[in-house]
Amino acid sequence: MMTIEWLRRIFRRDLASLAAQLDAYPDEQSAWKAVPGIANTGGTLAMHLVGNMRHFIGAQLGGSGYVRDRDAEFGARDVPRAELKKTITAAQGEVDSALAKLDPATLDRAYPLAGAGATLSTGQFLVHLATHFGYHLGQLDYHRRVVTGGTSVAGMLSPKTLADPAA
Repeated sequence: MMTIEWLRRIFRRDLASLAAQLDAYPDEQSAWKAVPGIANTGGTLAMHLVGNMRHFIGAQLGGSGYVRDRDAEFGARDVPRAELKKTITAAQGEVDSALAKLDPATLDRAYPLAGAGATLSTGQFLVHLATHFGYHLGQLDYHRRVVTGGTSVAGMLSPKTLADPAA
């Protein structure tokens, strides 16, 4: 049975991985370098992932008041790494707060927004968001490797961070 705590751990891990990926770029410019055949830069993917978390979890489930600007997520360029990391920190706080106060019965209720014409339960939508995040995080990792020629995984997606600390 899925629990909110599992989701909290996954989102914490993945947001931390996002910050680590940005840190693994050798300089500010490389995160924004366009690569033929790759639709989005690492910076664009970071902005999109943060926007998703803040909108779909922070605002919709947590009432954070965040207002999404999806066009800016895909249109802004050369946003400094420090600014991107501040938005990641904000997303971490908003997601954690929203999930901390979420009633477990909500997981079985319809998510407040229909996505792509589909009505999903809140639990289904949160799992969708987690897999969507992982998909784009992999794209960001690939972008970083292509741009830098590096092979490191920047400590991404370790299952250790999902383990119950009490176990």
